[in-house]
Amino acid sequence: MKHKQVTCKDVMHHVCESLGEDLNSPQCVAIKAHLDECAGCQNYFKSVEATIDFYRKYNVEPSKDSHDRLMSILGLKDSE
Repeated sequence: MKHKQVTCKDVMHHVCESLGEDLNSPQCVAIKAHLDECAGCQNYFKSVEATIDFYRKYNVEPSKDSHDRLMSILGLKDSE
């Protein structure tokens, strides 16, 4: 199963949508500025990206329970 590559704009849209904010709202502009400058957040997102790349590279299929827990922790819904 091939997944769409997620962009920074997609992440910002998701975060701001979850907050009920427009992408250009002061809250979202502040979040974007923080993400651009915060080494801790950048490292976190790099580790998430590396984990996703690992799963794709080795074609690992997590159990349904693991998948559901991860989606819940991330606050995401399946697109299926």
